[in-house]
Amino acid sequence: MGVGPEMAEPVNEQAAECCAQEGTLRKSHHSEKVKNNLISRLNRIEGQIRGIKGLIEKDTYCDDVLNQIASVQSALNGVGKLLLEHHLKSCVIERIQEGDMEVVTELMTTMNKLIK
Repeated sequence: MGVGPEMAEPVNEQAAECCAQEGTLRKSHHSEKVKNNLISRLNRIEGQIRGIKGLIEKDTYCDDVLNQIASVQSALNGVGKLLLEHHLKSCVIERIQEGDMEVVTELMTTMNKLIK
């Protein structure tokens, strides 16, 4: 799938503000809505982790703890999917349009880490 002239404009409202380069450091600049969504999800996950710690401290049946761990892993995958979607729709497209094909290698490396 190529990126043609029809993709010259940002594909969503976050695209223009997602990624900026300051020197050699790349930074994301998500909209407040996206950032708040990610933070809210991570706060819930943080609470789930504390809950799992409490279950272990209370000697809760292993299968129940393992089910809670699976729930946390699923929630983290959801955060990763959301972040990946916004990254693809903004940062990656923007860098490809700028002729920076290194972003594809970077993305593949990151995706390989995510799907281990």
